Amino acid sequence: MRKIIIAGNWKMHKTQGESLDFVQSFKSQIENTNNQREVILCTPFTSLTVMSKNLHGGRVKLGAQNIHWEDKGAYTGEISGDMLKEIGVDYAIVGHSERRQYFGETDKTVNLRLKAAQEHSITPILCVGETKQQRDAGETEDIIISQLQKGLVEVDQNNLVIAYEPIWAIGTGDTCESSEANRVIGVIRQQLENKNVSIQYGGSVKPNNIDEIMAQSEIDGALVGGASLEPASFARIVNYQ
Repeated sequence: MRKIIIAGNWKMHKTQGESLDFVQSFKSQIENTNNQREVILCTPFTSLTVMSKNLHGGRVKLGAQNIHWEDKGAYTGEISGDMLKEIGVDYAIVGHSERRQYFGETDKTVNLRLKAAQEHSITPILCVGETKQQRDAGETEDIIISQLQKGLVEVDQNNLVIAYEPIWAIGTGDTCESSEANRVIGVIRQQLENKNVSIQYGGSVKPNNIDEIMAQSEIDGALVGGASLEPASFARIVNYQ
């Protein structure tokens, strides 16, 4: 069975105090949420510990926004699987387009991070997607298939989530048509050995489009950016119809 997974990616937003305020409001709004839906909050590193203490034993899982491939070493600004696991992190985003665009992430380092997460029993959320230029050139499938082939070398597909995030739709207000997102996610699934890997859609997911997105046959959840920063907004997405 493919699990439904709704994850909020806060990116570089919220202090510890703001994170606590969010949780206190959000938890009361998902008390009746379908238990079959996995809910994840991927917070800044500074909020992970305080979030872990307040989410422990509850239905909201904790996610990190990155993970390094080594357990320790001279890697200024990075964070290891040991560090994340110690504070109760269950998921880690790997290969987000912003990491690829701004911080030199490559398919090779994505692969290393994926394997490191799994070695620490952390489920990686692998992000793949194309730019506007690549889409306009008709290269969407080739780009995504290449990202999957290079990223998934020696990766256990039984402990994996994939997020299709068309880069041109992230934070732009432009949402990929639901039917097109469904088609591309179907292409992604065809490349996998494990057809039951949960595949999310990400890219300007909002309360007013989540119902249509989740009605698609291939889409197993959402990776939500800006709309996950406000409790009522993210609760509406989690409680999609």
